[in-house]
Formats: sequence, C-alpha cells, structure tokens
Amino acid sequence: MLKTCGKRFLLSIVGATFTCLVVLFVAQLQQRNQVEAVPNGREVGMRSLQSLESHDTQEPQRSQSDPQQQDSNPEQGKGFSAYFTKLTRSRREAEKTESNPEVATEKPPMEDITPNDIFIAVKTTKKFHQARLELLLDTWISRNVQQTYIFTDGEDEELKKRIGSHAINTNCSAAHSRQALSCKMAVEYDKYIESGKKWFCHVDDDNYVNMRTLVKLLSNYPHTQDIYIGKPSLDRPIEATERLGDNLMRPVNFWFATGGAGFCISHGLALKMSPWASGGHFMNTAEKIRLPDDCTIGYIIESVLGVKLIRSNQFHSHLENLQQVPKSELHKQVTLSYGMFENKRNAINMKGAFPVEEDPSRFKSVHCLLYPDTPWCPSYVV
Repeated sequence: MLKTCGKRFLLSIVGATFTCLVVLFVAQLQQRNQVEAVPNGREVGMRSLQSLESHDTQEPQRSQSDPQQQDSNPEQGKGFSAYFTKLTRSRREAEKTESNPEVATEKPPMEDITPNDIFIAVKTTKKFHQARLELLLDTWISRNVQQTYIFTDGEDEELKKRIGSHAINTNCSAAHSRQALSCKMAVEYDKYIESGKKWFCHVDDDNYVNMRTLVKLLSNYPHTQDIYIGKPSLDRPIEATERLGDNLMRPVNFWFATGGAGFCISHGLALKMSPWASGGHFMNTAEKIRLPDDCTIGYIIESVLGVKLIRSNQFHSHLENLQQVPKSELHKQVTLSYGMFENKRNAINMKGAFPVEEDPSRFKSVHCLLYPDTPWCPSYVV
C-alpha cells in the first residue's frame, strides 16, 4: 500500500515539473517573437535616413535580425550623424523661408479686384490745397483719378478743373478739431456707401498711396466679410469713456488704425456700421466718446461690432520714423508719409530723381521709382 502511494506521488511531481517546463518554453518563444516584431530606435532612424539619402549612395541591405552585424559596422555612426544633420538643415531652411516673404510661396488671392473696386477718400483742408494737395495730384492721384475723392472744406475752381465732381466740399469747419474731423469722415462714409464699391480706404493729404500694392493687399480678403485693416499709432488699446445718457458712463478700450497712415474697410463691414455712421449718426457716435474721427471708426468696429483690427506694417504715417523704411522695400508699401518726427524732418531716406531741396517729401522721387515712365521724371530713371 505504501509503495503504491509513493509511486503515485513521484509521478505527480514529474508531471508537474514537465508542465512547468512546457509553459516556460512557450512563454520564451512568445517573448522572442514580440522583440523581433518591433524594430528598435536605431532601425527606425536608419530607415528615415535611407529614405533621405540619394540613390547613388545605396549600400547592400543588411538583415535586421542580426544585431551583432549592425553594431560591428562603423558606418552606422556616420549614418546617424548625417541623419540628424539633415534634420537640422531642413529645420533651418524652413525657418528661413517663413521669415523671408520673398522666399515663401505667395498665397493665391481671395478675390480678383481692380483699382475700380476701391474708393479712396483723401481728407484735406482748403489752406493745404497748394501746399499738399498739388503734390498728390501730380504724383499718385494722377494715375488714380477715377478711384480718388478729395474731401475738403471750401470751394476751389482749380481743383474742380483737375478732378471734376471728385472734389467734394463737405461744408465742415476748417478747424482741426475732433468735431470738424468727424464731420468730414461722416461725409466720406456716406459718399462711399453711395458708390457701392467693394472697399473704402481713407488717407490724409500727406500720404502717398501705392495703388498696385493696395490692390494686391486687399485681394487677400473677401470684401463681403468683416475686414478692418490699418496700422495703430499706439502700442496699446486707447482708453475712453462712453457716455450712455442720464449721466451714466462706462470705460471702454479698443484698437484703432490711425488715419495718418490710412486704413481700409470692406463693404460688408461698412454696411454693418450704418446705424452708428450714416446720415449724421457718425457725429453723434463721436460725441459719445469725444474722440477724433479715426478713433470713432475704431470704436464702432471694435467696441460696438466686435470686429478686430488687422494690423499691417505696409501703412505709414508721419508719427513713425520713416527713415527706417529701406529703398529696396518701397514698392511693397501701401502708404507713405512725411512731416516732422522728434523735431526733425521726417521723410523716406533715399537717393532719387530729385534732390531733397526740390523734393523734401521724397514723393516725387518715390513716384519716379515706381513709375519711371512719368513724363516729368528725369530720363535716366527709366
């Protein structure tokens, strides 16, 4: 009886031992298969490198299942170095392309527009008709008479002879007050709405407008959407007090594009401004915040309608240092200006067709640079 029990016990131990050996063997096989199925980081790197390298430097394919052979090849280290060098070079080239608009591929225009789709309003006053306006009429306006409307505060028969009905007497005050400025802007807005054109652009009588660049810029935006584009003169939103009536007031802050550099508004957005800008409402809106015309435009668009200003460094006013605009970049600018900056003459610094004494604003020299076929430009400019 004891012998029989001993035999059974011995057989049980042998069976259990055999079962454990079988389980361990199967587990080891599965682990080996998983390791062989997943490529290590070195193989992934080499595959990326092989896809980047030229075909004329191909080497015989090695077996991925022989790690000893891979480690013994000294060319592998060079391969990894070349791989990461290529990555670094590609990243630098991409960054250079993004920072250089000349290298970057230009986006196709959103719309095909022409100068006839743009309404350009020039704000001036009668005392500057000869001192400032004559210069504009001889330069950029001469090529864009049909698109340009001059808003002034007095009758001028000579001006009418040159541009006809595009000389508009607003009958506003000749003072440089916020009320007089807002009065002229109100007339500008109403005349633009009557025109039905796709874009409304406002400039001052000390601005040069490059129509080619303006058309190119605006073609990147759909005129039916809410577009307000220009350049702020401040480095922060302007703070104002909005008068709500019954002695109630509230603080507001918003960005605005300075009228001294010029700005443009799409037709779709201009229509939305109507309750606060048309038919004399603009003057009432300006009084609510007691700020000039360009600030009131920003208030209506940003604070009331909630549309953000699109900033463009292609617009320039006399409030910035214009000598920092290089001659090689002049053809890319939408507007230029001149005047005084920090008690010094402020104009584009360039050697042009005319000396500074004859052309202190540099507008004539800029015009001859952009349009050398102009009859009064020196022949050597062509």
